[in-house]
Formats: sequence, C-alpha cells, structure tokens
Amino acid sequence: MKSANPTTNLASPSPRLARIAQARQALLLEGKPPAPGWVAPWVERSWQRCLGLGLQPHAKVAFDQVSDPLLRHTLEANHGLIQAAQPILQSLARAIVNTRYFAILTNAQGVVVDACGAIDHADRRAHLITRVGTDLSEHSIGTTAIGTALTELQPVWLHRGEHFFDSTSAYSCAGAPLFGPDGRCVGMLDVTGVDAQERPELKHLVMQSASKIENALVTAQPHVLMLRLNWPGNALGNDADSILCLDAEGWITGANPVARQMVPGLPTAGEAAVHVSEVFGLPFEQLFDAAKRPAHALELPLWSGLRLQAQAITRAHETQNLQATPNVNANPALGLRDVEAAMIRKALEDTRGNVGQAARALGISRATLYRKLGPKDKDPA
Repeated sequence: MKSANPTTNLASPSPRLARIAQARQALLLEGKPPAPGWVAPWVERSWQRCLGLGLQPHAKVAFDQVSDPLLRHTLEANHGLIQAAQPILQSLARAIVNTRYFAILTNAQGVVVDACGAIDHADRRAHLITRVGTDLSEHSIGTTAIGTALTELQPVWLHRGEHFFDSTSAYSCAGAPLFGPDGRCVGMLDVTGVDAQERPELKHLVMQSASKIENALVTAQPHVLMLRLNWPGNALGNDADSILCLDAEGWITGANPVARQMVPGLPTAGEAAVHVSEVFGLPFEQLFDAAKRPAHALELPLWSGLRLQAQAITRAHETQNLQATPNVNANPALGLRDVEAAMIRKALEDTRGNVGQAARALGISRATLYRKLGPKDKDPA
C-alpha cells in the first residue's frame, strides 16, 4: 500500500478546515454570509459581534490582564466558585493529561480565576491564556469557547479557524457556562489545546464537569434540608439528580440547573423567594419527616400532576448519607490526592525524574511540586 505523503497532508487541509476557511473568507473578508453548514450558527453570530465591536481578524491579540485591584476583587468575589471547582478541575485535568489540552476556569466576565492541567508555560500561547487575571472575554480576544459560551449561554466547541483572530487559530477548545444556585451565570469552564488534534468529544466532558461544579455550588449554599430529585425509575444519588436546598421554614435557597429544567416555578436571581409548598403538592413538614429515613425515596406530586421521586437529606446527615450511597463518590478528598499523585508520577516519568521540568509541565511551581512529593520521591534534579 502506498504510504501517505506528509507534505501533501500538511498542504491539503481537512474538509472541515477547508469549510472554515471558506466561511472566514466569505464573512470576515467579503462581508457575505457563509454557506449553510460551513460553521455553526453561533460561530457566525460571534464573528458578527466581533466585527460590530470594530475588531479585525488580522489584528494582534494582547491577552491583557485586569488591574491588580480588580483582580483582588475578582478573586474575592469568586472565592466560592474557585473552591467548588478545584476538585473537579483536578479530575478533569487527569482525564485530559495525555491530550495536550488543559482546563481554564473564568468568572462571568471571562476573566481567568484558575487553570489546571499539563500547561506548557514555555509556549506563550498556552502561558498567556492560563494566567490568573487574563481577560478572555469576547470583546477582548474575539470568538473563543470562553467568550462564546458566556454570550450564548450554551456549551460550545471551536476548532482552529473558528476563532475570530488569525493569531488564535492555533487553539481548539470546548466550553460550558456555569450557573449558580440562583440561576445566574457565574462563570464558565473551558478545555483548550494548542496545535492539538480536534477532539469534539471534550464538549461532553466539559458539560459533565460543569454540572458537577454547579452541584457543588448548590450544596455549598446555607441550607437545612437538601432534596435530590429525579423521575420515577431513575436511580437517585448521582450527578444527574435535580438538587433543591431548603431553609428550616421550607423556603427554597438554591437549585441546580437540572432542577430548573425539571421543576417549574423555581425562583431566579432578583425574584421573590418561593416556598417549597408552592412547588410540590404536600405539606413541607413531610419532607423534614422523610429526612429521618434518607435511605428511602418518596414520591412528590408536582402541581402539574406529574410526580417525582425524592431523597430528603438534612444538612447534618449529608456527609454520612453520601458515604452510604453507592452512586456518589464517598471520599472526594482522597480522590483528589490520588489524582494529584497520579499526575505527578506521570509528569516525573515523562521528564525522567526532572522535578523542574515536571513542575512546568503541570503548570505549578517547583516548590509546590516538592510539597506534594513524598520524601522518597525527591531528588536534586
């Protein structure tokens, strides 16, 4: 069989990249709408917004950072998001450790508040976008998964030339917006690769990881009772559950996005509080009674006539209940340590034990890596 010519492969873009190039030529250079199917509609909308901002695809991208006072305020305002996301970011980084992709967390304005994974800081294209405080919003760096997900409020996947600027066409990225307990967008989760193979399946991984962060944000809210909800026939106790949090009087204090799809009438930011009795057709005291037997599911009637199954768990028994539920990670702290140790071992193997190179590959300082190493693993490299 005749072998492929590498030079020919490099000179001949894939049909997908060719369609992207044709779309860029049509819309960005000629001002004409691209043919249907060349790029996703939301990519075209983002390009149009960028042109409306006066951005030009050939211009240089600065990757500016916000001011120090604004960065301090941003980190303080997003402390809860950062804390809730860290274990999930570590697990996400482990899933993509061998793909040349890394994870980025931003606030709702597209400012980086955390980054994780095998980040090659020797490559400026990776280093600049993973610095805490870098503005990755659409008005700053044009069409990316970050800016587009925050504007469109939907998960997205972008590859190479689908980014607005020519200088950002080395990136491939998946992004998903993050919604807080009150229904507002609080940030976004992104996975980006530099000169990496296209992997659109990362969109599903990012969506799944985003859901875990949203669940962590809800359960971190002050509450007395938590309801895990699902349709009859589905197992309770996993990340697909609806989650509602209640105070001692039965007022709803928070809900995850799944609950907002499943349960009508939940309050959003700026709206009056809603009592759980306005949502379910039974006295709210019965929910607190059910929490005395958290292992037993109960059926809850919605006022629409539909029924849900629920598990009621008091705040005091949440940890105990999660440890007893097979479908829930029983020891998240231990899992995080395992993930960190595995990533460090892999980085040290790849660099033949060179701690400095391993630290750079992981995107952490040499001192941090030494703290995470056991005494027997340390060497003078």
